[in-house]
Amino acid sequence: MVIRLLMNAPANATNELLARAKQWAENDPDPAARAEIEALLASSDIGKTDLADRFAGSLEFGTAGLRGIIGAGPNRMNRAVVIRTTWGLARFLHASKAKGGVVIAFDGRRMSRELAADTACVLAAAGIPSSLFADVEPTPMLAFAVTHLGCAAGVMVTASHNPPEYNGYKAYWDNGAQIVPPIDVGIASEIDRAPAAKDVPYMPLDEARKKGLVTILDDELEKAYLAEVKKLSVRSDGPRDFAIVYTPLHGVGDKLARLALAQAGFSNVTSVPEQQKPDGAFPTVKFPNPEEKGAMDLSFSLARSKKADLVIANDPDADRLAIAVPDASSPTGYQQLTGNQVGVMLGHYILTGGLKNHRAEAVKGAPLVLESIVSSPMLGVIAEEMSVRYEEVLTGFKWIANRAMDLKASEGMHFLFGYEEALGYTVGELVRDKDGISAAVTFAELTAILRAKGTTVLAHLESLYRHYGLFVSSQVSLTRKGAEGAAEIRAIMARLRGSPPKIIGSHEVLAVRDYMAQVRTAKNGEKAPITLPKSDVLTFELSGGCRIIARPSGTEPKAKFYFDVREAMSESEPVAAAEERAAITMKKLADAFMAIAAP
Repeated sequence: MVIRLLMNAPANATNELLARAKQWAENDPDPAARAEIEALLASSDIGKTDLADRFAGSLEFGTAGLRGIIGAGPNRMNRAVVIRTTWGLARFLHASKAKGGVVIAFDGRRMSRELAADTACVLAAAGIPSSLFADVEPTPMLAFAVTHLGCAAGVMVTASHNPPEYNGYKAYWDNGAQIVPPIDVGIASEIDRAPAAKDVPYMPLDEARKKGLVTILDDELEKAYLAEVKKLSVRSDGPRDFAIVYTPLHGVGDKLARLALAQAGFSNVTSVPEQQKPDGAFPTVKFPNPEEKGAMDLSFSLARSKKADLVIANDPDADRLAIAVPDASSPTGYQQLTGNQVGVMLGHYILTGGLKNHRAEAVKGAPLVLESIVSSPMLGVIAEEMSVRYEEVLTGFKWIANRAMDLKASEGMHFLFGYEEALGYTVGELVRDKDGISAAVTFAELTAILRAKGTTVLAHLESLYRHYGLFVSSQVSLTRKGAEGAAEIRAIMARLRGSPPKIIGSHEVLAVRDYMAQVRTAKNGEKAPITLPKSDVLTFELSGGCRIIARPSGTEPKAKFYFDVREAMSESEPVAAAEERAAITMKKLADAFMAIAAP
């Protein structure tokens, strides 16, 4: 019997929590989840358990679908939550008169296979046919499958590069991109009406297959995807026998990444054996994100032994890509490139038709490149020189994909490349989401062309800096605690929006972009509309090609400030000298801005 419930909690609040937890357990069709809640209820000190957090609310369904810690309760990822979510999705599909069924994929995380099966079974009970992958697949494969199969929607069960205790449920619409407003709002509204999980109609998988409501997909779709990846090749020449080390970080990218590289001629690829197979426990990394310190250590060790010329890493669902190249000055022997560096080099390679020249004539049609507003401005400078259409969109790859489709429909633009600094890239129109596999092949292709020219990736990057300027990016986060902290963050944004500075340090503010008001205001007062959706983001365009972006976090009392500095370089100047100068400029700029934003 429970002796003490919650420390310092009113009795009525505690009783309400216990009642909600008991009712949830009674309505949960998963015996393991029911036992989990019952064990918490039987605790002698519930105040020391996470019961209150499990019932603090429900996982919010948004444009990224669902994502949360695996466990029982409405504020966790579990079968009951996915069953109710899929009921809402099915209702929305019916209301939208959508046709084509749903394709479902899953990664190697804990419970991914079960949650994918639950999704298919609930859709079947609602009369909606689905195509379910037989085994684990990368997220880009799911995005490709939606359009290739002509589906009304897609569901990917994954938590991408989140810690091992997480899982998620990504929803895609019939265009192959992740859902955007108002679709997400419509689905969320239906989810709010969902009955208890045990009352949601559910057709067993075997029965659904016999009735033709669930089709299990074989590897034919993978072959179709790989054939399309091959068509993205810009150039097929250059030596391709150099050593490559690859890691999927215990994720699901190994099979497709190696096949895609092999068909492009890159057969000397060695996977990190300790991380090659899917493992939801991620035993060799604390955080399965290639950007995290230590995540690439095994890759670098193997690369040194193989004398590899290229290190490629995908995150666990293979939608992100990390690249490292030999660097004798690095303690590991390799330099891991930033997302901006990879994005700029990929974009430049594609825009120049494979480094054939520096003219836009190398590109056919009406070319278009896109990036998120917090990615480096360098790609925009490159595109401008080549007279190529360039635009920035809100953070989140769904915005890149949807803007590309909008411009193709309205202006006939041909989308070539898009990226965001958080290691997300897509080449061409094959996948309308991040695709770490096709991007990996394209970067390997770039490396081969550079080797044919007798140069290296780092030397090529330096040449771009000399031509376009050295672009350096950094980020500062300002965290405040509790409700007062959240109010302070709102006050900072309001102050910057209401009285934007005219000078920041030694840099003149040339224009301010207010994405909430959807207007760009130049220093002379001239205004121009911003066509992007409303978002609480401010951008300060500064003299000298520098830039500052301010945006609050949507989930915690934190504000993020992004700084971009551009330093001109002479032909003979050492890169180190320009980097030192840029670092000084960056520090002065960040200090000056933070003194204004949070005095």
